[in-house]
Amino acid sequence: MNNMLNDFINFIEENRLCNKNDRILLGVSGGIDSMAMARLFVSAGYDIAIAHCNFCLRGNESDEDEMLVCKTASEYNVPFFTRRFETSSHAREYGISIQMAARDLRYEWFESTRSENNFDLIAIAHNLNDNVETFLINLIRGTGLKGLSGMKPFSNRIIRPLLFATRQRIEEYCKQEKIPFREDKSNAEVKYTRNKIRHILIPMMKEINPSIETTLNETAKRLTETGEIAARYLTMVEKDVFTEDGETIILKIDPLMSMAGNSTLIFELLKPYGVTGPLVNDLINIMRGTSGGRVITDSHSIIRDREELIISPLWKGLSEIHCEINNTDELSIAKGIEFAEVIPVTSGLIINDTSKIAFLDFEKISFPLLIRNWRKGDSFIPLGMSHSKKLSDYFIDNKFSLIKKENTLILESGDKIAWIIGERIDERFKITSSTTKILKIKAK
Repeated sequence: MNNMLNDFINFIEENRLCNKNDRILLGVSGGIDSMAMARLFVSAGYDIAIAHCNFCLRGNESDEDEMLVCKTASEYNVPFFTRRFETSSHAREYGISIQMAARDLRYEWFESTRSENNFDLIAIAHNLNDNVETFLINLIRGTGLKGLSGMKPFSNRIIRPLLFATRQRIEEYCKQEKIPFREDKSNAEVKYTRNKIRHILIPMMKEINPSIETTLNETAKRLTETGEIAARYLTMVEKDVFTEDGETIILKIDPLMSMAGNSTLIFELLKPYGVTGPLVNDLINIMRGTSGGRVITDSHSIIRDREELIISPLWKGLSEIHCEINNTDELSIAKGIEFAEVIPVTSGLIINDTSKIAFLDFEKISFPLLIRNWRKGDSFIPLGMSHSKKLSDYFIDNKFSLIKKENTLILESGDKIAWIIGERIDERFKITSSTTKILKIKAK
């Protein structure tokens, strides 16, 4: 057994990428890396099939790539899958680069082919140099620990069994084994970021450190382990500073700001909510300021309210609600309502005292009803009181957060507020001894 095959098998076993019972779908482009990977899998005796994407970007050359891969699959006597893509059209339709379009199409098709044909794993021929290039791209663009960790040998049913091998070693293996492969001329064009790093930056770095690929690969491995340690610490911090209220996340400011490295913690903790590096300083200023400061990300609204940050999806509370309701059936499916029904007053009727359920005198209700956002200047007579109260004062008295205020809806009947939905009814619509029918409404 030659050294390359031995190291290939050892890398698979050490990283627990697969076993001999697994059925593995190989992504093979016809390039040197994937053709070497196919030979190694066949030589190691794994149960494989080959899948090839023809992106129709290089005319006859793309077709010749496909023919080589098809011929190789036939020689290895393994199943072969192929598909042609209108990659340029896909890129235009979604407003993305050709490279991103090809990547999306490739992985989506690989996964559907794997699933439909009962394969266990997908193998991709990324090598050590690819990993180093990805590391440098992320470093230059700016990233956290995760971005500097490089590619993982195993993730989401995708294995990368060539991450141990440099491009030079793969070239030597293909020459030794007389493995045919296709050259993609675009790999030499330095207009692409990855190719600039490959052909310009790394050769310059090699003048300082001839083993730069190995050095950076080891650095990425250490950062991966550091990231795993940091992730465990972040989980502990989350428990200390985060609480959930439905789809809203509440972050306690004081404990977080007292921790060392709080700017990095803010970035890592809030990254899932759309926070990017440039927003971290804005958030720190808000956390050091007073209530009302707000940051809007692509996906979330983050507002300071007293000693907390309130994080909620952008769609919540930001759209205008104005819903006319003509009958009880429409009320049952209205915004913010779980169900509504009209029930007769009986001697055994039990009325539960809960803010989520409103019991209103049906005879005092005037259709059409209206569900809308609360507005400045709104007032009502809270149940049990004899005088009017502004909603803004009611919110203050009941310590509503900014987000809760934004999300508050009211039920209006005849220009009067009958119910602050999910909170409190108006005194004028309460049940009395003369009530014969009750409108029972439950808030979501």
